[in-house]
Amino acid sequence: MWSMGCAVAGLFYLRFWRETRDRFFLFLTASFWLEAANRFALGALGGSQEHEPLFYLVRFLSYAIIIVAIIDKNRAGRQHL
Repeated sequence: MWSMGCAVAGLFYLRFWRETRDRFFLFLTASFWLEAANRFALGALGGSQEHEPLFYLVRFLSYAIIIVAIIDKNRAGRQHL
């Protein structure tokens, strides 16, 4: 269920990227699809291995992409001033 929600959110942001060509939405798409793949893998393995470091590393990477997207968006806005 979480996997599908993350994948749909990724499609939502992909649509916005296609309309605006703003890298912010592309970063969000990548983050949500990475999280969807992580959730899918966790579900496929039965969910009992949630405490394995690999799943936390992928989740950390997903959140780091969101932080990079925010920083990139804010820096891009300052360059136009």
